[in-house]
Amino acid sequence: MNRNTADDEKNQVLTTNVWLQMYWTDYYLQWDVADYPGVKNVRFPDGQIWKPDILLYNSADERFDASFHTNVLVNSSGNCEYLPPGIFKSTCYIDVRWFPFDIQKCKMKFGSWTYDGWSLDLKMQEAITSSYTSNGEWDLVGVTGKRSENFYECCKEPYLDVTFTVIMRRRTLYYGLNLLIPCVLISALALLVFLLPADSGEKISLGITVLLSLTVFMLLVAEIMPATSDSVPLIAQYFASTMIIVGLSVVVTVIVLQYHHHDPDGGKMPNWTRNILLNWCAWFLRMKRPGEHKVRSACQHTKRRFSTSSVELNTVSGPQSNNGNMLYLGFKGLECTPTTDSGVMCGKMTCSTSEEDTLLHNMHHTEGDPDLAKILDEIRYIANRFRSQDEEELICNEWKFAASVVDRLCLVAFSVFTIICTISILMSAPNFVVAVSKDFA
Repeated sequence: MNRNTADDEKNQVLTTNVWLQMYWTDYYLQWDVADYPGVKNVRFPDGQIWKPDILLYNSADERFDASFHTNVLVNSSGNCEYLPPGIFKSTCYIDVRWFPFDIQKCKMKFGSWTYDGWSLDLKMQEAITSSYTSNGEWDLVGVTGKRSENFYECCKEPYLDVTFTVIMRRRTLYYGLNLLIPCVLISALALLVFLLPADSGEKISLGITVLLSLTVFMLLVAEIMPATSDSVPLIAQYFASTMIIVGLSVVVTVIVLQYHHHDPDGGKMPNWTRNILLNWCAWFLRMKRPGEHKVRSACQHTKRRFSTSSVELNTVSGPQSNNGNMLYLGFKGLECTPTTDSGVMCGKMTCSTSEEDTLLHNMHHTEGDPDLAKILDEIRYIANRFRSQDEEELICNEWKFAASVVDRLCLVAFSVFTIICTISILMSAPNFVVAVSKDFA
């Protein structure tokens, strides 16, 4: 039996170009060569002599019998040779579990339609694959045959059949270049969501775009796969796991954006969040806070920065100006030398402890002046305003740093998870090494 094969996976049909070889002996067709000189072989149309009614039991052809009825070659000894070619379509269960690293086994069952085993004894001949024409999608591993005798409760006589099993291995180069490699690259792009700055405003857009790209590839796989629920294809498992990763990355991105754009009026960061994200996770990821030169210890609690607006406001007696009596205010932390036309307030001035006492005493004696009291109220308002702005900035910086920590943590976790899924799922196929070595070499 010579053959060429093709596989319609969507409809689970195996199309095979086969030359059947059937031999039998008919004693009624013998003759003496001496009586008929030169006549060694005779060719009869198949409708004029008896021939076995061998059919393909699992045929999926509309005509059922797709063979071409050729002449029967008969020699003087009564030996008959019948070689009907045909393009057979047989049903074949497609196991898509290891797609695209799968091996399919399709059976072709031949037997007599009307004769039982006592009337027609079938003998099996090995399939000849020397004239096999290679297929671009499948490699023919081998063709095995088996002769079976089946007994049924209705009848005592056996029913014989010959079943050939066509073993094919899928060539994965096409699917690797058009499905696997793009999927791996898209899953790698999903990790870039955690590297994109939150201020860019494109983190959610990138995650959704990657998710839609994976959905398109899933639809391409679904179009070529049979509609079966017996097993999930290997590539579908990989796509599903990648889509779960991308979906979770979108959820995490929403949390990161919420942290980054947190409203300072919404409340301060909880202690447990500060301890886990700002201390332990930042230490584990070796992340430094903005403005710091080294990574903080995991057990070190966050300390507030010194607020320049929380300094003490004091009245000092400075040199008299040409504009009359002026009030000079001292801010502890920075020394400033006032001039005659420097205005009401000049920077931040440093005072010693004795000077502070003197300034407080002078301020106590000048509280009776209503203009001075109004000025002091305005100064206190400005100081409180600066203090609240610093506190809001500190809260916003804490939330932004927490968002950065979550981004970095998810980048590491999702990268490890993606690598593990890629290796564990793709390499779980039994013939993964053989397929890669033969098709990608």
